[in-house]
Amino acid sequence: MKIEGSYFLALPPEQAYQKLQDPEVLAAAMPGCESLEKIGDNEYRMKMKMALASLSGAFDGKVRITEQSPPNSFKLAVEGTGKIGFMKGEGNLKFTPKDQGTDVSYTGDVQVGGTIAAVGQRLIDGTAKMMIKRFFDKIAA
Repeated sequence: MKIEGSYFLALPPEQAYQKLQDPEVLAAAMPGCESLEKIGDNEYRMKMKMALASLSGAFDGKVRITEQSPPNSFKLAVEGTGKIGFMKGEGNLKFTPKDQGTDVSYTGDVQVGGTIAAVGQRLIDGTAKMMIKRFFDKIAA
C-alpha cells in the first residue's frame, strides 16, 4: 500500500526535523505506541498496540532512521510482528520552509500480512491515514 501526503508544522525546518527524530516525541505521538527504547545509533525497539475493525493486538518491532540530510529529509523504516500479523513500512520525510513554518511531506510503502491483512485494503488504508493524521496532530501540539 502506498502512502503519501503532507502536513504543516508551525516550526522552522530545523526544529521540525529535530522534533521528528526525538524518541520521546515519537513515542508520545505514535498512536498505540507503548514504548520506544534506543538499541543503537538511530535504531529503536518499539512496542505498540493496534486495533483495526474487530482485530486488536500487540506488536513488537523496530524503528530505524536512515539517509539523514538535516534539516531537509530523512528516511524512516518501521517493522513489527504480533499475533494478528505483521507490518513493515518505509517512508521518506521531506522538510520544506513554508509560511513561517515547515511543510513536511511524506511518501512511502506499507505492507501488512497475516490476519490483519484479511480485513480489507480499504479499511487498512483508512486506518493508516487516520494514524498518520493523529501522529502529526500530536507533533504539532
